[in-house]
Amino acid sequence: MFPTFTALSSAWLFLLTIPLVVFYFLKLRRPRHTIPSLVLWRQVIADQRVNSPFQRFKRNILLLLQLLLLALLILAAMQPVLRRFSSNATRLPVLIDVSASMAALDKPGGQSRLDAAKARIRELVDGLPTDQEVTLIAFAKTARRLTGFTNNKSELRDALASLQTEDVPGDLDEALRLAQAIARTAAFDRLWIVSDGNFPARTQFELSFQVDFQRVAPAGSNFGITACSARRSLGGQWDVFVQLAGSDQAESTSGAVELRVNGQVAGSERVALVKGSAPRLSFRIASEEAAAVEVRYVPEGADSLASDNTAWLQLPAARPLSAYVPEALASTRHAMSAIDGVELYPGVAGEKLTGYDLVITDQEADLAIPARVLGTFGILPEDLKELVSVEKETAHAIDWRRDHPLLQHVSFEDVVFNESPKNAANVNETRIRELGYEMLADGPHGPLIVDKTEADQLRMHLLFHPDHSTLVYRVGFPVLVSNLVQAALRRAQLSEVVAASTGVLPPIPMAVGQSVRIEGPGQFVRNDTTGSDGRLTGVPAPKVGEYLIHDGAATVRLGASLLSSAETSLGGVDQIEFAEQLKVTAGTGAPRVDRSLWWSVALAALAMLVVEWWWFNRRAIQA
Repeated sequence: MFPTFTALSSAWLFLLTIPLVVFYFLKLRRPRHTIPSLVLWRQVIADQRVNSPFQRFKRNILLLLQLLLLALLILAAMQPVLRRFSSNATRLPVLIDVSASMAALDKPGGQSRLDAAKARIRELVDGLPTDQEVTLIAFAKTARRLTGFTNNKSELRDALASLQTEDVPGDLDEALRLAQAIARTAAFDRLWIVSDGNFPARTQFELSFQVDFQRVAPAGSNFGITACSARRSLGGQWDVFVQLAGSDQAESTSGAVELRVNGQVAGSERVALVKGSAPRLSFRIASEEAAAVEVRYVPEGADSLASDNTAWLQLPAARPLSAYVPEALASTRHAMSAIDGVELYPGVAGEKLTGYDLVITDQEADLAIPARVLGTFGILPEDLKELVSVEKETAHAIDWRRDHPLLQHVSFEDVVFNESPKNAANVNETRIRELGYEMLADGPHGPLIVDKTEADQLRMHLLFHPDHSTLVYRVGFPVLVSNLVQAALRRAQLSEVVAASTGVLPPIPMAVGQSVRIEGPGQFVRNDTTGSDGRLTGVPAPKVGEYLIHDGAATVRLGASLLSSAETSLGGVDQIEFAEQLKVTAGTGAPRVDRSLWWSVALAALAMLVVEWWWFNRRAIQA
């Protein structure tokens, strides 16, 4: 392609050639002298003929060199640009992947994937023409805009230099949605995606612009921890389970998995790793008290990603499960009293707590009681009252989720219900699912049992009352109550604990309206306040490590782990498939970018200046 100019207004500088040429057209002013003879007149006439304007212009190489030097300087001022794209867009969004896998190195002590991405973007910035603007968008689990549209190269370079990876999986859809929102106020027709391709190959995003997918080279061999959990055994001990996995480029290696409890080494096991292996290790901890557990994978060979080598578990102290069941639900209280490790409320003396691990009730007034798991009998949730009604007629279960944890080993076969939930006109299962509900059991005209999971609570709603059915006389009823207890034990982390993942810390119970200070890895500092429910929620955890929550009187320690098989695999897609079967193939070579040529023209002018200086001094020396 031929170069274009982004500062054509500077073309008026070509008018400077006129005074330069006129200067050389001026005749020489010779002094008058008295001479003794006229024999020399012939030589004077010949000299005048040589110094005529056109003869002098034709033979003066110095003038030609200066004209060429002036032309080069003017061309440099006109900002010539070599266009590499057919698009005439003046704005270019650049989406930069900063997820965990972008921190992986290509070799021990080598370059990270993010540094390789920065190098490509820096090449774009260095050659950015004056008529084009770039905005930088970093994305991992969420997306954020680093700069507005600008051609200020210093601002763009500073934004690139400050960019760091986050120890979370990448979400391309978040970045595309942000870019689409930006397009509503600042139109563009093309964007860049610079990534290692470690995200799903398919997305339902509908493109309204062209996409240039720049994939950086894959990283080296890697193994890491992809799962970490603990389960309390019948004897009160904890069994800690650790899962390892490797990358697509993994090479055979060995290492050790080390377990630390409250900072002290409690166990270690060597492990041999080969490509495709995913060993599962277990450790046993005998502790009735709360304990902070750290699991480390210590590689002996090359390992390109360090953030997936550590995981944390916070094991709570052993205590009974607190459950509230109104005295009117005698059958439910009887089934729960047979389960070990459950403290049932209200007690014999009518004592109650402000919050419980499990609440099972048939009274709407009890719905406001704080609970990790809520089970209701014969109560229609407020947001379902317009979609479902309960009729007093006999019904049977049509189908139920036998694989669901709340219905495991529970059968509704031949169970007779004296209450039949019915969907309103033009209401189907999709409408109910849109509200966040999952159907666990269906009757002939509507759902019998639904559940809904929120950030801090699991709700299970039996839209019929068990006392108005034959379910309470079946063995499935105490099993159902036991499943609710098990769900509450998991929610309270009394029977099973899963390592917290990076992104957002889990809710932390504290005092209502308590001001706290959170400190974390990578100089992370944040001030926050607990909500009206006494929970600290929504605390970001962008880095793997321990986070300290200070409330002035005590400190809560909570570890965040990567635990992502996708990030540990360091896999990368070669092609992104968008909606309507549109596919974008990754480019791995040098990116095609518009190149500014003014500096090349300026260097040529400098070279011409050196030649002109040499020519002038050569004439002077010869004279």
